[in-house]
Amino acid sequence: MVESWSFLDTVESNFRPLVVIELAKGTKEETIEWFTKRIVDKKADGGAQLLIQPLVTENGVENIYLVGASHLRLLLGAEAVGLVKECSDNSMRTFTYSSRKTFKHFADDNHDFLTMAECQYIIKHELENLRAKNEKMIPGYPQAKLYPGKSIVRRLLTSGILVQIFPLHDREELKKLCHSWYGRVKVGYQPLDDIRCYFGETIALYFGFLEYFTFALIPMAVIGIPYYMFAWEDYDKYVMFATFNLLWSTVILEVWKRICAILTYRWGTLLMKRQFEEPRPGFHGVLGINPVTGREEPVYSSIKRQLRIYLVSLPFVCLCLYFSLYVMMIYFDLEQWALDYHKENESNFSSLMLYVPSIIYAVVIEIMNRIYRYAAEFLTSWENHRLESSYQNHLILKVLVFNFLNCFASLFYIAFVLFDMKLLRQSLATLLITSQILNQFAESLLPYWLQKRYNRRMKKRMCSKKTDMDLSLAEQVNMEKEMGTYLGTFDDYLELFLQFGYVSLFSCVYPLAAVFAVLNNITEIYSDALKMCRVYKRPFAEPTANIGVWQLAFETMSVISVVTNCILIGMSPEVDALFPDSKMDLVLTVAFIE
Repeated sequence: MVESWSFLDTVESNFRPLVVIELAKGTKEETIEWFTKRIVDKKADGGAQLLIQPLVTENGVENIYLVGASHLRLLLGAEAVGLVKECSDNSMRTFTYSSRKTFKHFADDNHDFLTMAECQYIIKHELENLRAKNEKMIPGYPQAKLYPGKSIVRRLLTSGILVQIFPLHDREELKKLCHSWYGRVKVGYQPLDDIRCYFGETIALYFGFLEYFTFALIPMAVIGIPYYMFAWEDYDKYVMFATFNLLWSTVILEVWKRICAILTYRWGTLLMKRQFEEPRPGFHGVLGINPVTGREEPVYSSIKRQLRIYLVSLPFVCLCLYFSLYVMMIYFDLEQWALDYHKENESNFSSLMLYVPSIIYAVVIEIMNRIYRYAAEFLTSWENHRLESSYQNHLILKVLVFNFLNCFASLFYIAFVLFDMKLLRQSLATLLITSQILNQFAESLLPYWLQKRYNRRMKKRMCSKKTDMDLSLAEQVNMEKEMGTYLGTFDDYLELFLQFGYVSLFSCVYPLAAVFAVLNNITEIYSDALKMCRVYKRPFAEPTANIGVWQLAFETMSVISVVTNCILIGMSPEVDALFPDSKMDLVLTVAFIE
């Protein structure tokens, strides 16, 4: 591969813009000249060896630049990032330029061998690995310090010189994807392979998991409807449904592992080697020597980080959990007030008032979850984690612990302290339906309004032009840079995690939970597809072999679900009647089933 770089030219007659770089207004000329030179310089000279052109508009040249690469450069970049492609013998192997002829569909004149998402991922990788050599600062900005090996792009971002980097949409491919994905209402599978080719594996896996989880809920919904209809008033006849529930919550996650492996093997990411993680952009510290790489980079004491975690973050999380429990007790006071009011009046209005405390509590839960999310992000950033994976793991742990207690503590209290199955059913139904309505407002109605506003802005800018395909490149770039930035799948997985909890933990006392979950997920697929295609900028593809730490989160919830349903089975009058003399035998039997 080293020999290949020597004959690679940076001049390409057919320039294809793939990535947009927006610099801050008023960026100094010497900074722009130095940065663009580093982008086009040869690899041997420390450059990225890419192609770059300024975006020319009616107002002249703005601080927006288009980045592309020659076909040969992209192939060499595919080898550098370790892309896995299918060979002619149907096996999956890491792509190498020297053995390129052995890969299926490869031809020197076939520029579609690499998907556009893969090409953009390669360019992002090369830009992020553009490193300082002997520079001590960003030219023109003495306060923006550099040191050998520091990522130039990350320093430009943290210094505010670089506003954003984003991949361009392919409007023709996007139009085809929109039509096959959400353009028409149909009963069938999503075009996961097309989603993967356009948005990358991480987003395709999320939609694959959402689709799989929706189909997995159908048996629960089918069983739940007649169970709900014929045993509506008998709250204690839930043993059979709870038994099915605990088996279902375990089996679906094991089946998903296999489906996930099938998808990622076909996409070539199951065998992809993990790359060495660079320090995250927000990481800071004094300059020192990395003992692994030998490079000079910021170093921060792990002892200081642990002190911040255990002396500040942990007490804060515990305080938030206490406040959540305090709000829960206020909710039970409201429930008691509503029940007393109903006993005194016995009217239709008083019957409706029985649901008011649960609705208020559900709204408060959503508000508290969102406020806590911002606090958790601030605290996790303040802890100064070196790696992005460590930052994400600590953030997810904080958010999941609080959300679990905030959403489910009242249900556990009702089930195992109050032993009130009627109130448990009412609370579960109200919390689930209210949270879904609130989420659908944020997931569906808001994106629809954003799309309408986006369309009006687009028509205004297009003037007399008729179709999306008539947009000039400059107009397309200027519109896309104003669109929102997709922040990742965190919130989407969190919503599914909480939904899985509602269904797997206590749906045996409210069998329609799975029905509402299926209906919600169907609209979720369409609303999320709309957001990805029309509301947000195109995100960079991120290769992944699984759903990451969320698999562990769902498996943990599954274990809690098994324990909960086993205890509910042990509490039921039918099972209790089988052990009239010894309650210890009942406890041992429940423990054995677990």
